Amino acid sequence: MRNTAADAIAEAMVRHGVREVFGQSLPSAFLLAAEERGIRQVTYRTENAGGAMADGYARVAHRPAVVAAQNGPAATLLVPPLAEAMKSSTAIVAIVQDVPVEFRDRNAFQELDHFTLFASCAKWVRRLDDPERADDYVDMAFTAAAGGRPGPAVLLVPKDVLGRPSAEPQAPVRRTARLDRVPLDRPRPDSSAVREAAELLAQAQRPVVIAGGGVHGSDACAQLAALQQTAALPVFTTPMGKGAVAEDHPLSAGVMGHFMGPRGMTHGLLPWLAEADAVLLVGTRTNENGTDGWRTLPRGACYAHLDVSGAEIGRNYEALRLVGDARAGLSDLLDELARVGLSKRHAARGETEEAIARARGTYRESTAEVTGSDAAPVRPERVMAELDALLTPGTVVVSDASYSSVWTANYLHARRAGQRFLSPRGLAGLGWGLPMALGARTARPEDPVVCVTGDGGFAHVWAELETAVRERLPVAVLLLDNQLLGYQQHAEVHQFSRATSAVGMAPVQYAALAESCGAVGLTVRTAQELQPALQEALSSDRPVLVDIMTDPHAFPPLTGWEDDPRLAPLTL
Repeated sequence: MRNTAADAIAEAMVRHGVREVFGQSLPSAFLLAAEERGIRQVTYRTENAGGAMADGYARVAHRPAVVAAQNGPAATLLVPPLAEAMKSSTAIVAIVQDVPVEFRDRNAFQELDHFTLFASCAKWVRRLDDPERADDYVDMAFTAAAGGRPGPAVLLVPKDVLGRPSAEPQAPVRRTARLDRVPLDRPRPDSSAVREAAELLAQAQRPVVIAGGGVHGSDACAQLAALQQTAALPVFTTPMGKGAVAEDHPLSAGVMGHFMGPRGMTHGLLPWLAEADAVLLVGTRTNENGTDGWRTLPRGACYAHLDVSGAEIGRNYEALRLVGDARAGLSDLLDELARVGLSKRHAARGETEEAIARARGTYRESTAEVTGSDAAPVRPERVMAELDALLTPGTVVVSDASYSSVWTANYLHARRAGQRFLSPRGLAGLGWGLPMALGARTARPEDPVVCVTGDGGFAHVWAELETAVRERLPVAVLLLDNQLLGYQQHAEVHQFSRATSAVGMAPVQYAALAESCGAVGLTVRTAQELQPALQEALSSDRPVLVDIMTDPHAFPPLTGWEDDPRLAPLTL
């Protein structure tokens, strides 16, 4: 029976296939109604972690995630994860309790202007005041979150409205519409533009494809892989696009942007990329980090840009406009390339594969010393090499912001097109790795989930270890413990020749902390201890934290640190 607005909202969630809500008791009326209908409440401990859990869930589930929060302080702590979701195009529906209608604008307890609060970090913000409109507003929220370029939608519900009777609406009743898929729609780019893009790629001397996170968001990895193989096109990915193609394919170049420093996966391809004369951008915002400050992509090339958001096309690179869904657009482009003819591409394939193979060989040679190092404290590159050997095509890897995401991008390899490597690259908030991993594990209970984080980021979310245990979410947390905010120290030395006093941290017994929560805690001090610890972490049916004592002087291959003599003593 539809008794109250809370019941109506919960029933709408059931209609949209919602199985979990990330929440912490409030709005209680809604969460109780949801649980009565079989929707599981996944309860977080730190209020900002709830939004990050929803983000990780939505990215791997291809469905909007639902997060709930109280008005006031809990709502303010939704802002950072919703801002990340806004930047990374992740569909989240937030149900936020508001003060009772009769108390509005009277300085009620925890009253806040939530419209202003969420204005910059949500696509859509509305307030439900009429219980009969509950279905309408829930459907609008899901449409906003999953439609067009995905992002967060916020539905504010006053506490008293949740408890009001919800009669059958006067308008037609919504009974069957399901809006729980991402993308919600698949608009196709203009056919004449697709034809022009096909001719550009077919006739170019050295075309390349740059794949961003939108390829994952559109579930277009199979189409991109077909384009790579059929049209013999080399594919680079942005950090958000990592895994869009299998990285052992002879035409997979690796991750580009400011991750292309010495010992980086794609460092050897920088001169080759500079000579590209045609570039197809797919599902990328062409942001600062993904383009190394807009320096990596060739200035003289002709560009075509396929993106569901027309606002992103031409933002930084004048481009042929292919406004549409990535999967639909790539399918159309494949058809047009077959019509145009691919003889030139097939003739150039051998040369392209040789260039990529040479770069891979240089990468292996330049990294052999660090990936095989027996030094103690342990080199992070050795940690990544041991982890890489244990990854399966179904493993989901979640890395925290800062150095963690650079290590994983450069030293782990996607085994198949579509393998997920998640990181908070939209705003790069430190500490979001673990809750994102818990959200990913909630969405993919059958797949292993690994979280790579540093001790600086992990300190933000220690309490979520208890969440992992209580919610039975067995993630493997690899903690790169160097007692240092490494990125911060190295950036300060690079810019100012000295570091502030804030970069160092005291030692913590992280394994004991994990054990106190009911998780498995392991400590690794030598490279020889890595393999058995990682094997245990990846095979356990309980959450496992592996505290790895890592070299505080190590830093990953960022272009910004290249040839800086002040950082030279920090290298191996």
